[in-house]
Amino acid sequence: MQGKCSGILAVAICLASAACSSSSSGSPAPDVFKVNLDTSKGPVVIEVHRDWAPLGADHFYQLIKAGYYDGNRFFRVVPGFVIQFGISGDPATTAKWKDMSLQDDPVKQSNTAGTLTYATAGPNTRTTQLFINLADNSRLDGMGFAPFGRVVSGMDVVQKIYSGYGERPQQPLIEAQGNNYVQSQFPMLDFINKATIQ
Repeated sequence: MQGKCSGILAVAICLASAACSSSSSGSPAPDVFKVNLDTSKGPVVIEVHRDWAPLGADHFYQLIKAGYYDGNRFFRVVPGFVIQFGISGDPATTAKWKDMSLQDDPVKQSNTAGTLTYATAGPNTRTTQLFINLADNSRLDGMGFAPFGRVVSGMDVVQKIYSGYGERPQQPLIEAQGNNYVQSQFPMLDFINKATIQ
């Protein structure tokens, strides 16, 4: 009897875990959808293709719906390479999403200019940070960086985003102090006012 109860308990735990996993991931993204980035330099439109990287697209969809990118700074701008963003201006929001890492999607599209890709710290570490390729960075394809969208309007705006600080803003300090840190130390950084799904 004890063994049977243990088996039932194990099944219940598995079902509960599956339910939690399903509810936390939310509904799948549409096959193709557009996101409007209202930035401090002007409007940018990103078209997301779920078949390019389904896990990444679904996660991005949930982040946009949650308002995660509203107020984000473009904290790393390397001309001729990438523009990076995706650390919330609110440390509590950053902490909430930081541990929700994704399994890697296979790379189906190349990191050409204008494509949107998750930044990583190694295999299966994608969370919220993204970069827009400013040039043909196809060398990143073999490193596991899987684009899931591309800029379809406003690439001229992207190219105007302030780059004077380069890579100086410290990511751990942005995570810990949010926009208080960037506004006091790097006041010229451009930012996303609001990100919305069309």
